[in-house]
Amino acid sequence: MNKYSDINESARDVLMEIGNIGTGNAVTALSSMINHRIEIDHPNVKIMEFEEVPAMLGGPEEIKLGVLLELSGDLNGMFMFLISTKFAQAMLGKLLGTEIEDVRNLDDMSLSAVCEIGNIMCCSYINAMTVMMDLRVHVSVPDICIDMTGAILSVPMIHFARLSDELLLIEDKYHFDDQEVVSHILFLPEIHSLERIFKALGEEYEG
Repeated sequence: MNKYSDINESARDVLMEIGNIGTGNAVTALSSMINHRIEIDHPNVKIMEFEEVPAMLGGPEEIKLGVLLELSGDLNGMFMFLISTKFAQAMLGKLLGTEIEDVRNLDDMSLSAVCEIGNIMCCSYINAMTVMMDLRVHVSVPDICIDMTGAILSVPMIHFARLSDELLLIEDKYHFDDQEVVSHILFLPEIHSLERIFKALGEEYEG
């Protein structure tokens, strides 16, 4: 296997299950963090080409907040939590009680809060994988970036372009009060790590 689209339907179901468990864990943690009930739709797990992602996220010039974590150990790769302006404003409003007009001018406390939210979200999926597969994974300190979508995605694109032109994307839609917000998680395991995921779960991953 040398690209994500080589995996079969059975393996895709495994990814969906990881997405379901990770999303459940993430919502529980996030609800506790902001002390507010959150409901979530069924997560949408997609295998996409890099070049398709910016358009799906609102275009390459759309402002996003990206929280990046690197994995090492039994699995190697990256997790990136992409936060829309609307999502950040809603979460920071609940968490800090402040109204954010421009996410590009966040103070240190707000940046720290966003970074922690991204860390919680990504680690919820990472923990779901490691528990299901009995693997040991080390996670880096989260790194946050606020920029246009195209610029944020250039980091994983440059790193993974030599490995694959595809990535795994998990789309979550949240509901609380009268608001609906969407977030995306990009999962970029290196190819040998992707193979290890499916072998650990006893799946024949090749289509």
